[in-house]
Amino acid sequence: MATGGGETPQPLGGATPLAARKSRWIGQQYADITKLREIAARHDRASARAQQRVARLNTRIEKLRHQATVLREKAQKNLAMIPEIEQQMKQHERDIEAATKKTGGAPIGSDVTNLHYRVRKLQQKVVDRQQKARALELRAATKTQKTAELKVKVDRYVETARLEEQEAVAYRQRADRLQLISEREVADNLKANAPPARTPPDEPPPTL
Repeated sequence: MATGGGETPQPLGGATPLAARKSRWIGQQYADITKLREIAARHDRASARAQQRVARLNTRIEKLRHQATVLREKAQKNLAMIPEIEQQMKQHERDIEAATKKTGGAPIGSDVTNLHYRVRKLQQKVVDRQQKARALELRAATKTQKTAELKVKVDRYVETARLEEQEAVAYRQRADRLQLISEREVADNLKANAPPARTPPDEPPPTL
């Protein structure tokens, strides 16, 4: 039913089904671009996390290496003191031999037994230092083995960081390509829907 003799409004050019489909398509493209960049950011974060673990493990490895070096140096110091102790033992043994010859078959005196006691104490020191050196070497070897195990983890995290970074670059490139295509389609759509340029009306000739 007609009202007031008004005319039926005509659909605008931007409200046609074709324009609506184009708008939805462009919107979907932008959504895809956002999703691709989100995935790239997630891969970047995973890569950064792996690199952080690599840095921490490398710090721990260097600390263990330093500790192992210190332990080996302590072990060498303990072993280096043994020759001096052995020289003291030999001197005591010479003193024992001289005192025994001097007495000639007489009962052994307290001076000789004291020398025997000192020799035993020095022998005990030698064995104790050897044992301490071996214990230090074992601790150093354990720390060295731990560094080898951590190095395996470092290599694994380095590879993970490299792969995650490659994935992030790939997703960013896909997003860049899709954004370039979308921008071209939007530009083409604007050109197609732009109204034609109006030519200025011809001016009347001047009157005389």
